[in-house]
Amino acid sequence: MAEVTTAMIAKLREMTNAGMMDCKKALVETQGNLDAAVDLLRKRGVATAAHKSARDAREGAIAQCLVPGARAGVLVEVNCETDFVAKNELFRAFADQVARTLLEQPGADLETLRTDAVSRIRENIKIARHQRFEVQGHGLVAAYIHTGAKVGVLVEVGSGQEATAAHPDFKQVVKDITLQIAAASPLAVTREQLDPAAIARERDVVANSDLMKNKPAPALAKIVEGRLEKYFQTVCLLDQGFVKRNSEITVRDHVAGVAKQLGDEITVRRFVRFQVGEALAA
Repeated sequence: MAEVTTAMIAKLREMTNAGMMDCKKALVETQGNLDAAVDLLRKRGVATAAHKSARDAREGAIAQCLVPGARAGVLVEVNCETDFVAKNELFRAFADQVARTLLEQPGADLETLRTDAVSRIRENIKIARHQRFEVQGHGLVAAYIHTGAKVGVLVEVGSGQEATAAHPDFKQVVKDITLQIAAASPLAVTREQLDPAAIARERDVVANSDLMKNKPAPALAKIVEGRLEKYFQTVCLLDQGFVKRNSEITVRDHVAGVAKQLGDEITVRRFVRFQVGEALAA
């Protein structure tokens, strides 16, 4: 059996907001498996779902770069040792240079660039991950870096007609989508794109929670499906309430409304959302 340490208990408390003793018991029962302990605490009604972005994050910054015309773009996470350096102009300039290089030369070897930055900044620096999008057909790639450069978004939004991509209303809806992703942390564009294992896990947590004990089978099935629907509305971009309108409508409805005004089809094709430390904490 894995030893349950104080650090593990603290980590689980941060992930779930559950009490110390609850966390310790859950870790003992799951033999130190953090994800299993989270599920166990949720089933007992003493925790809520936790995204990996809530875990300990090492320092660094997110940077982006787009080509003129916004038909391709890159999002990159660069890590360092301290928050002081993460805010340093030299470090930020290095992160921007990495994004620009990866956009222009997708297969570029960045090791020389990285070691030079280490020698100048005097902290260990790691290029943790990056993603490059290029428009297929008509549409735009957009990026957004939230204040502080700890969260960044890259998205591809398509249109049926070439002229639509140049329209101000199309550009605005693309911008709205990047802000939505940054604020609401979706996991996928639609529920069909979710990992089936994640859906199965959520279904198991709901069905086996203490609140479901002694429920008759027909009622249990309806409650589980209702809770899953709320889960989809939380983690699927198009099912989320549109933040800019205080969730009065869904993102899907907002996009459809703009598409109708433009007389075209608008499709959110893909996105990534980086938060500093996620890749290292996973």
